[in-house]
Amino acid sequence: MLRREARENLRLALPIVATQVSFMSMGTVDTIMAGRLGADELAAIGIGSNIWFLFFVIFIGVFMACSPIVAQRVGAGASPVETGGFVRSAAILAMGCGVLWMLVVRVLAQPILSLLDLSERANVFASDYLDALSWGAIPLCLCFLGRNVAEGHAITRVALAAGVVAFAINAALDYGLMYGAWGLPALGPAGCGWASSAASIAMLLIYALAYARLRRLRALQVFRSGIPVQVSRDVGEILRLGLPIALIVAAESWLFNLGALIIARFGGDVVGAHQIAINFAALSFMVPMSIGLATTVRVGHAAGAGLQHEVRARGLAGVALGVTFAAMSASAMALAPGLIVAAYTDTPDVAAMAVRFLYFAAIFQLFDCVQATASGALRGIKETRVPMLITVAAYWVVGLPLAAGLAFQTAAGPFGVWLGFIAALALAAVGLLTRFVLRTRQWQVGAAPAG
Repeated sequence: MLRREARENLRLALPIVATQVSFMSMGTVDTIMAGRLGADELAAIGIGSNIWFLFFVIFIGVFMACSPIVAQRVGAGASPVETGGFVRSAAILAMGCGVLWMLVVRVLAQPILSLLDLSERANVFASDYLDALSWGAIPLCLCFLGRNVAEGHAITRVALAAGVVAFAINAALDYGLMYGAWGLPALGPAGCGWASSAASIAMLLIYALAYARLRRLRALQVFRSGIPVQVSRDVGEILRLGLPIALIVAAESWLFNLGALIIARFGGDVVGAHQIAINFAALSFMVPMSIGLATTVRVGHAAGAGLQHEVRARGLAGVALGVTFAAMSASAMALAPGLIVAAYTDTPDVAAMAVRFLYFAAIFQLFDCVQATASGALRGIKETRVPMLITVAAYWVVGLPLAAGLAFQTAAGPFGVWLGFIAALALAAVGLLTRFVLRTRQWQVGAAPAG
């Protein structure tokens, strides 16, 4: 059973890994090209992308609810046309969220930027970058929807194709619009924003093509005209599941962002070392995170079919598979940190500090994997409110105060931040896994899991 489930999970997860890497690579290309323009341009894109990401995690979290909803419908044998009605309802919500995201960024960007210690040039560059980037909000929300609906059908290669196309277009237009190559205007950081928006539109076209051509997605008939009859019910279901997921994703993301701000108080070398360790940890985390997303689909299919023993087995198999990979990546961090750091820097002081941070990263990688896969299993049974309470308590009630306290009130210094990360992830991992075990244990044999 475990071997079969591991094979099925990896079949879904590996394209998701490649998709996530393509998205990470887009940010890397943006940073490299901005760095060649100058310090103000690099700062503008760095700060602007962080502001954008504050809202990005919220909206991507909302539409992550569509994966378990669709997966359970598929498992229950719902008609494609009925599921297609849900998707069309969700598309209305996606367009509304995109408009809201666009307006919020345009209204709040300048007030946020004015609070930061940026040069006047960097401030203008960041504002122009965010204005251009905001035009991609609507297509991006529709892409979030398209991806999660496809993944709910266990179709993960569409997102991979969209990610690869987006990466290629983003890289080409970054070069053309930032530097003025190929007869295009030299727009600097604003060009980077326009390139990202164009990449979002290209992704949306790939999804539209997939929903028009692939048999299982074409059967949904998502391009039918008219407003779905049950639009209010469908939107309500997405928001009931999606808003807690959004808070879970945001809570973890903002924990690490604020941790980086605490680290910044200890100087440039420490910041650089922290960035190296956290970047490698994030790269390694792509696999267990993708396994968690695949686990949502596998568990959702079983839950929709009312197969409790399959739900439990698939969820625990996903956790076990993720832990197996995390153990390998953690071993690499613990046994060969010097080799890893050497790929990032040859500055002795930064390298020495980064090696020490990687030892902490090796520990938190294990807990991070458990919480990601257990959270994925819980999403598969549409359990999001209790996980939200667990993660918010772990990250914000315990993790962040502990990180700040250890950093500023003890000799641990910057290492205290990492100890806070470990404590937060450990509590979340134990809480979420325990919740899944208890939740699945309560079901009566033959009874379908409650939505």
